[in-house]
Amino acid sequence: QVQLVESGGGLVQAGGSLRLSCAASGRTFSSAAIGWFRQAPGKEREFVAGISWSGGLTYTADSVKGRFTISRDNVKKMVYLQMNSLKPEDTAVYFCAVRVGGSSWYNARAYDSWGQGTQVTVSS
Repeated sequence: QVQLVESGGGLVQAGGSLRLSCAASGRTFSSAAIGWFRQAPGKEREFVAGISWSGGLTYTADSVKGRFTISRDNVKKMVYLQMNSLKPEDTAVYFCAVRVGGSSWYNARAYDSWGQGTQVTVSS
């Protein structure tokens, strides 16, 4: 069982950067694919980025491609989301989760062990 805790959110101006961290506990982290999702008020949870257990495969939503980068450090049991050129529409609570299903990376139902989330607010 993997447990996840997100951190690194905050308030930033448009055009700024933040790096989110997802800290994991549990023996199976190094074999777990991880995804980042976000949820804005009144909207459904949306896939942002995902990374395979080895870090060799990454997936990024079109809405953040070229601006956000996902990475991981299996020794430190950490997954990161580097967010650059932030826009007001990136404002949301950001979650990391363990991918447990075989369906699309973009489907939130393919994930489990969600963290509590970290708030990102981008001001214009």
